Parts: sequence; structure tokens; C-alpha cells
Amino acid sequence: MKSTIPDTGVPITPPDANGRDRQEASLHGEILLRLRDYVVEGNIPAGGRVPERQLCEMLGISRTPLREALKVLAAEGLIELLPNRGARVRQLSRRDLEELFDVMAGLESLAGRLACETITDAEITAIEQLHYEMYGHYLHRDMHGYFQANQRIHESIVAAARNETLKTAYANFAGRIRRVRYSANFARKRQRWAEAMREHEAILDALRRRAGSELSDILFQHLRNKRMAAIEHLTEPQEGVQASP
Repeated sequence: MKSTIPDTGVPITPPDANGRDRQEASLHGEILLRLRDYVVEGNIPAGGRVPERQLCEMLGISRTPLREALKVLAAEGLIELLPNRGARVRQLSRRDLEELFDVMAGLESLAGRLACETITDAEITAIEQLHYEMYGHYLHRDMHGYFQANQRIHESIVAAARNETLKTAYANFAGRIRRVRYSANFARKRQRWAEAMREHEAILDALRRRAGSELSDILFQHLRNKRMAAIEHLTEPQEGVQASP
């Protein structure tokens, strides 16, 4: 039977319960973050099985928290859960990429137009800071840091649109192409990474001026260019995405 505070009937929470819950949530978040990065950065080939034992050793965890994190990645569209057979990295066909990037281009285009109507000066300043952070990672050829800042910029523009339906749809599709969006920066036929930085300069400039129609067009073309690079990378001989671009 639970103890209560005298004269109130309010249950007494054990002193460490809330702290323990926060610690467990923090641990889950850290595991999920590391696992997502591991998959996104191409450490397991597309269509490849997820090596649960190896990942447990790498992360220093048991199978239970690993499988909880895998469920989240499956909901995001990065992996597929196989009944009684573990999980594998989702493999996208050329047609899948074309359709998904076109939908994302439409969503980001709309987000840019709406964001210019509602974005605050503080939000623009925050996006500027992310842009300069991203540029620093670009100069140091740090793809991991660059990609993290890049994704936060796109998410910030979507958030500034103040449209929950759009935000939910965007999150759903973004998860499904996060891995290939990362690897597209390594396409050799065009210097995609440098090209993407120039496009982001134009995105920031249009956002500062709150030029909704212009930003909408830039974002749409930005995703179209990313789509082309992703398809190019898909058809290139693969030497591993960990090599320097």
C-alpha cells in the first residue's frame, strides 16, 4: 500500500523515482541517437541485417533496450522489423527515391512559403547560427556534424511554418530518406556537398528577406538536386560512404 501525505491523500513518490525515470529516458535517448547515426551513416549496407549482438557490445547494453530503439527506427522508416528474424536496413529502389524526394520537395517548398509569413527574428537568428555551425563542419570535412546541423535547419524552417499537419507529414517522410539524404553528399559525378552549401546560402538569404515565393522555389529545387545526387550515388560503384568526399 502506498503512503500518502497526511491530510491530503496525495501519494508520496519515492525520492529517487522521478530522477530514475529521467535517467532511463536520457539513456534511451542516447541509445536511439547513436543507433540512428550508425544506420544513417551507412555502417550497415542497404538491405543488410542489423547485427544485434555486435551493436549491444558497441553500445554496452542488453538486447531489450536495443530492440526498443529498433522499434523507433522502424517507425521512422529507417529499418524493417522481420518477424522472429531480427531487423534489416530498409532498401529503397530508384522509384522509391524519386517519389519520396518529390513529396519532400513539395512539403519543404510549402514550409518555406508559410514560414516566411510567421517566422520571428529570433528564429531567423537561430537558423543563422545553425548555418554558420554547419559551414564550420563543412570546412573541416566533418560530415557527421554537418549533417546534424543541416537537418536541424530544415526542421527549424518546417517548425516556423506553424502547421502541425505539415510538421507531422514531414517527420514521417524525413525519417524514410534520412539515410540516403546523408549518403547523397558523397555522389562523385557532381560536387554535391559544395553545391548544397551554396544552396543553403540562398535559402538563408531568402529567409532573412522573408521572400516566401523565392524560398519556396529554392527549397523545391534543393530537394530535386538532392534527389538527383541520391540516385547517382545509388548507381555508383560503392566504396563505402565513410571516405572523404
